[in-house]
Order: sequence, then structure tokens, then C-alpha cells
Amino acid sequence: MTAPSHSGPGPGPEQDPYGTAFGSQGDPLEVMAALGASWGWALASALVTLIPGIVILVWPHGTLHVVAVVIGLYLLVSGVLRFVAAFAREAQGERFARVLLATLFVVAGVLCLRHPLQTIAALSLIVGVAWLVSGMLTLYTAVAVRDLPHRGVLAGVGALGVVAGIVVLALPTESAVVLTRLLGLWLVLLGLADLVMAFALRAAIRRAEKDTV
Repeated sequence: MTAPSHSGPGPGPEQDPYGTAFGSQGDPLEVMAALGASWGWALASALVTLIPGIVILVWPHGTLHVVAVVIGLYLLVSGVLRFVAAFAREAQGERFARVLLATLFVVAGVLCLRHPLQTIAALSLIVGVAWLVSGMLTLYTAVAVRDLPHRGVLAGVGALGVVAGIVVLALPTESAVVLTRLLGLWLVLLGLADLVMAFALRAAIRRAEKDTV
């Protein structure tokens, strides 16, 4: 659930296909900021959440080992995407919080991949905490950051993440099948919410481009 900001294209830097500007000198931080601010990056983040959810729902009777690996890959890749998107934010304090969140996702992903045969309770705890913290930070961003063109969508995504984290943490289950379906359902819902936010970001970018013409 990333929320990259975007400012209208200015003169000078080269434009990429998603409407973001790359630094003329190829500075790594500028490139990361441009990638993180693009709607294509937000779309990739949504697909990284949505696809594992669909896979888990289609194969609900997969072993806990398989579920842990799928969840671990989702957390790991999502953490990398969030890390890059963090550099699209202008506020340094917010960037620091987003880098910490990305680190949390990466660490959680590594834990799932390193110990794929862990207990169901441990897997629920790892995923629940990651979703809860992510949702709270997203809600904070929607409330605290001004001039967000998609504030309502972002707030909805954050609220969904908080609810997902609470449900997974508050309803521990001893059934691998029930846990699998629960995690798959929430991944699909969160992925769809991120997908809506990605297209809302694309619309905002296009409006900003028209305003600069």
C-alpha cells in the first residue's frame, strides 16, 4: 500500500512512459524518486499483492510450506517496492517512516522464507503485524499530508489494511485451510484496493500534466 506523490513535469528532465521525470544526470536517488512516484510502480505493487492472493485462493489446500513461501515472496517483493516508493515522498520524516515499513516487510518476508515450516500462529502474527503497521501508516499519510489528489482512496486502503491486520491477529486459527483462505481473501482485497489507488494516481498525474501544458 504505497502512496507515492507526484508533481507535474517541469522543463528539462526526460520523461518516462509513465509521466515521471528522470534526473538528467542519472542520480540514483532521483531515479528512485521518479520510479516511486510513477503510477506504474504503484500498479506493480498492487499486482504483487493481488496475484499471490489469487494463487492462494485457487489452491486453498496447499501445504503450509507453500503458503509460507508465497506469503514470504509477497512480503519481500512488496518491501522492495515500498522502499523505492519511499523516496518519492518529499517529507523526510515521512520518508524515514516508509523506509522503516519497507524494512519491516523485507524482514517479515525473510522470516517466512527462512522458516517455511513454522506454526500457523507464527505466520498469522508476522502477516498481521505487517498489515496493521502498514495500514496505520497509510491512514496517517491520508490525514497528515496535504494536497493529496486521492486522499479518500488512500484512507480507504489504509483502513482496509488496519482491519486486515486486526482480523488476522485477533482470530488465530488452528486450521491451515482456514488460515490459507483468510490470507488469500485479504490479499485479494488489499490488491484490488491498491489497484484502485494506482489508477487514481494515474488520473492525478494526467491532470497535473494537462495543467502544465
